[in-house]
Amino acid sequence: MTGLTTTDLTRAQVLAKVRAIPVAQNFVWDGSDEDDRPLTKVQLQAGIAAMAKKRGRPTSASRKEQIALRVDHDVLSAFRATGAGWQTRMNDALKDWLSTHSAV
Repeated sequence: MTGLTTTDLTRAQVLAKVRAIPVAQNFVWDGSDEDDRPLTKVQLQAGIAAMAKKRGRPTSASRKEQIALRVDHDVLSAFRATGAGWQTRMNDALKDWLSTHSAV
């Protein structure tokens, strides 16, 4: 490792050097923290709302709805055989059909 050196100091010499460090340069954590103050109810609710917004998948421009759809095995197999994204391709095929046929 770079930057490491060994020393021939005794334990007592090391302790004496540590105790000689001025208090202003002593960065040992004393167990308290300015961020340990209790949160107000408003701060807590804002934090929960911020976390809730960041979770999950990003919202899509076009909303999709999960349904149960019965499809012939050969049709489903053909779409699945095209690999990952087969559900999107199936959705695109249905959209294409709607563009040439009446929706009602």
